[in-house]
Amino acid sequence: MKTSLIMTVLNEAKSLPTLLDSIAAQTVWPDEVVICDGGSRDGTLDLLRAETRFPLRVIEAPGANISRGRNLAIAAATHEIIAVTDAGVRLDAHWLERLGEAWGVGRGAWSDSSHASRSTLHETAAGFFLPDPHTTFEIAMSATVLPALREIKPETFLPSSRSVAFRKTAWQAVGGYPEWLDYCEDLIFDLNLRAHCGPFAFAPAAIVYFRPRGSLRSFYKQYYLYARGDGKAQLFFKRHMIRYATYILALPVLLGLMAFGPTGLGVLAGIALALGAAFYLKAPYQRLGSLMATARLSWTEQLKTIALIPAIRVTGDIAKMIGYPVGVGWRIQARSVKRQT
Repeated sequence: MKTSLIMTVLNEAKSLPTLLDSIAAQTVWPDEVVICDGGSRDGTLDLLRAETRFPLRVIEAPGANISRGRNLAIAAATHEIIAVTDAGVRLDAHWLERLGEAWGVGRGAWSDSSHASRSTLHETAAGFFLPDPHTTFEIAMSATVLPALREIKPETFLPSSRSVAFRKTAWQAVGGYPEWLDYCEDLIFDLNLRAHCGPFAFAPAAIVYFRPRGSLRSFYKQYYLYARGDGKAQLFFKRHMIRYATYILALPVLLGLMAFGPTGLGVLAGIALALGAAFYLKAPYQRLGSLMATARLSWTEQLKTIALIPAIRVTGDIAKMIGYPVGVGWRIQARSVKRQT
């Protein structure tokens, strides 16, 4: 089956060469690459226009958000199968080939529809992603926020749009990516696809590598925006309420008992707090062990990454608690405006 690889970019001149090289190195090439540029001013367009190793079309749409850019690229794509990745990543050389295997299409069969009929193929396929950390902070960030493969349940997995494929007809059926949403747009799109097509065919070997955020400041902004998107899209209400209850109610009570309560209650509160923290940090520290085994860190760097994980976790929680009500407020205001019109 012929495939179109699409993505949207904005001011990615620094990271784009790595991505383009990884596309050129694929064991199975896409039949075309369609990239929507949202108004880059840093040389991104020059790099795209100079690319000659594979068929590439560039769509210029200044001001387009991620959803709009993806929709424009998909609309312009000429083939039935749409593979999607993102700026700032590096594709494993077998990425597209492994996605094809999830569809029931072997190597070399992407471009030959005689190898598989429409009835034998899935509507959607989900690849996986792994961190590509360059610093001790990025190692700690990877362990804190990115799930390991062993944690994934294939039947419920919702892929990031840095590693996913679907039929163009499925994209049309669900109305495309939600252009009213600037963050969490791929999650809403995934949920719509799953409701329409059923579970994604999981391709854990279709791997995309990307660098996590390199500072607490950039991580805070990322998670603030994610949570704002949750609020706009009415996502994860219970999860956010549990977070508020933990930080605003449970944590002050436990700390108060430890500081001012009777000795027995103070000890129990301390034990409860320690057990809660251990449970909360268990998965990140398990992931960190695997990452440090291959990173060859000095003992001081290992201590640094261990100490960073709680700080990253709390920073992300604060960002979410601030961003979520902003998104809820936006949604309430949007509904009010809609009623008035």
